[in-house]
Amino acid sequence: MTTVNGAQLADDLNSGVRDVLEERYGDLLPGMADTVIDMAYDRFYARPGLDLKSRYIAIIAALSAMGAQTAPQLRINIESGLKVGLSEIEVAEVIWQMALYGGLPAAINALNTLRSISGEK
Repeated sequence: MTTVNGAQLADDLNSGVRDVLEERYGDLLPGMADTVIDMAYDRFYARPGLDLKSRYIAIIAALSAMGAQTAPQLRINIESGLKVGLSEIEVAEVIWQMALYGGLPAAINALNTLRSISGEK
């Protein structure tokens, strides 16, 4: 089994994310950036047992069902999901499936987030 370094994985998926977190929140919460990298990437994303593509399907589904208040996090995770091999159609289908659980407005907002990313290409 290959051990994945969470800090490297974070940078591969979201280049500079630690520095962005440190710049934004470091004065308020010293160490927050390292905690986020450690918790999210070392302890969750880098775990064996589920590939990254499957993890991003779950993440995108959860954030989509939670609604518009998660739009910034949804955007980052859709972008990362596309980087690990999800297609735009797969992302759209995951989001649409969540209309049953989070409602049509939440799904439409999530689709708008996807559309804004695909429009940048």
